[in-house]
Amino acid sequence: MEIKVFLSDKHDISNAIITIHSGAGGTEACDWVSMLFRMYSMWAEKNKFKVEIMDIQAGDEAGYKSITFSVKGDYAYGYLKTENGVHRLVRISPFDANKRRHTSFASVSVLPEIDDDIEVEINPDDLRIDTFRASGAGGQHVNKTDSAIRITHIPTGIVVSCQNERSQHKNKSFALKILKSKLYQLEQEKKQQELNNLSGDKKKIEWGSQIRSYVLHPYKMVKDHRTNKEKKDMAAMLVLDGEIWDFIKEALKNNI
Repeated sequence: MEIKVFLSDKHDISNAIITIHSGAGGTEACDWVSMLFRMYSMWAEKNKFKVEIMDIQAGDEAGYKSITFSVKGDYAYGYLKTENGVHRLVRISPFDANKRRHTSFASVSVLPEIDDDIEVEINPDDLRIDTFRASGAGGQHVNKTDSAIRITHIPTGIVVSCQNERSQHKNKSFALKILKSKLYQLEQEKKQQELNNLSGDKKKIEWGSQIRSYVLHPYKMVKDHRTNKEKKDMAAMLVLDGEIWDFIKEALKNNI
């Protein structure tokens, strides 16, 4: 109840759609994406939210180049919107025979799942829809039919895909849902930019300007650079097991 006091945006109660992309770091970064997905999945499980994978692009050696999934439950977006940004990992690489320290980056994008009663105009003529054979996890059936869907919104260049379901129809429905959320978010960002221009706000969020660092070597610490909230030693390791409530709470209290 204390945390919900800070949730006032009209979409805070919505489900969340999260995409994690690997950044600098190659195989390390792909593995970092899988670690972040595990962290959010464990947080969701502990708090009785449902996680549903929508799209996966597997890494060449390990982890994921990107993964898109939904977190379903009341206020999922309100809580998880604070995770939006670049996350940085420092550790001894398990993929380096020389046991050197590596730094990896992953970007986390969090969108509200837009309800059907909110109008987002999508002209069918603006869409290019491609089907392809799904890859990766999902059982033998997933590689036998062209059930995966990729939708390109031509005016904006936004591309979404979904390959998790056996049914091409279901994958198309999921992909359109992601597209709708992205178009809505784009329109909101345009409005916010207009306000920023009027107010002279020139703040930029760029790749490399991480919101949080997870250091596992030479010491163990997780630090949120926006709020200066820190977890050290065993508490830092528990963060990777889904214990992120303190970071969410601090970010909401600081209106981030």
